[in-house]
Amino acid sequence: MKVKSGDFVMPGDILGVSEQFLPDKWTYDDEGNIKAAVLGTVDISSSNKKISIIPSSGNPTVLNVGDSVYGEITDVRGQRAMINVQKMKGTDRRLALPYMAAIHISQVKKGYLEKLTDAFRIGDVIEAKVSKILGDNLDLNTENKEGGVIKAMCTRCRAYMVTTDRKDELYCEVCDRKERRKVSINYDCKE
Repeated sequence: MKVKSGDFVMPGDILGVSEQFLPDKWTYDDEGNIKAAVLGTVDISSSNKKISIIPSSGNPTVLNVGDSVYGEITDVRGQRAMINVQKMKGTDRRLALPYMAAIHISQVKKGYLEKLTDAFRIGDVIEAKVSKILGDNLDLNTENKEGGVIKAMCTRCRAYMVTTDRKDELYCEVCDRKERRKVSINYDCKE
């Protein structure tokens, strides 16, 4: 396929080969083929041999280091919690990629944390900052006051929990259970 600047392309269309171009905005290298990541118009820079796409319907959100995101804890294992990132804080635009993320136990809070389950449980919704990006995988950090759980359900009865006077504790009004979490100052259910 021979493309030129101004051609309209769809996601997955081959734009050229890696010997010919370097992938730039909204393009990616797939085993030597440069492909379009979004629907849009081709833009070729002949001076630096880069090929990019100008999206046709506005730019989808691409995450950068330092951005705040919302996500759901999908697994808590050993020293890592796995998160399915849902959206970037401050925008309603969809994410360009389905990001998966992890938080290492050392990135949860300042100071020592004995067990990761004292901070997060499966199903918790969290707010976190992006600390590292590797492709579509992210490392997150919740050490600041905004970082942490913003919505949680009781592990016994699955009712939404409320905050208590302690900053690291949530309370279930249904089954009278208290659980430890790394609670954000933006926690959704206040007592």
